[in-house]
Amino acid sequence: MYLDVQDLKNFYYRSALGRAVQQVLRGRLRQMWPETKGMTIAGFGFALPLLRPFLPEARRVIGLMPGPQGVMAWPPGLPNITTLVEEALWPLETGSVDRLVMLHGLEMSDDPGALLQEARRVLGPGGRAVFIVPNRAGIWSRTDRTPFGYGKPYTIGQLEGALRLHDFAPERAATVLYQPPSVRRTWRRLGPMLESVGTHLPAIYAGGVLMVEAVKVPAPRTPARPRSVLEKRSLRILGPATSPAAMRYR
Repeated sequence: MYLDVQDLKNFYYRSALGRAVQQVLRGRLRQMWPETKGMTIAGFGFALPLLRPFLPEARRVIGLMPGPQGVMAWPPGLPNITTLVEEALWPLETGSVDRLVMLHGLEMSDDPGALLQEARRVLGPGGRAVFIVPNRAGIWSRTDRTPFGYGKPYTIGQLEGALRLHDFAPERAATVLYQPPSVRRTWRRLGPMLESVGTHLPAIYAGGVLMVEAVKVPAPRTPARPRSVLEKRSLRILGPATSPAAMRYR
């Protein structure tokens, strides 16, 4: 079940914790995609906090917001780039997207398989997507103080398995949000330090959020069924006689 767009807006744009989360996720995404000049970039779910850095350089940026969640106009002061969509029926041409980021989408979906199929459809050949979901092993999925406490959390293995099942090839994975989901100023001050050393901490301090980048791979072709002997004979019998030898048997 999707959260309401107003709750997501309040968290990411009107709370110190949400702005800290936005900064961490955006920074890691830019590390994955440092160059997007001339590309078409789409975000599904509530990916708006991560899309702003791409506005000056990308050819086109689109915010796809599912109907059960609701939609908001964005970015402020500029022409709107968001649209309300059905979860598995996006108003985009097949193969028209170069990069896709999904935040608060996959874990909220009642039919994640159909959602992944639609994500694959709109990506062009070799297109890349980053899927951001709550980490089942992290503490962020165990509290409802943030949006990551809702929906279905994943492990790395579960997420990568689901992607492979729908013809995505996972290429790299990262865990982020090693800071606790707390609004206390002490933890907010320590947040940047915890994120910088997080990858070196013991497994018990698992990051609260998973980010997996995957590339679209071609769907396997269905091999042509060889004709049976009976089918071949039937074709010869029903076909026109085009040679003198064939005419003798008419």
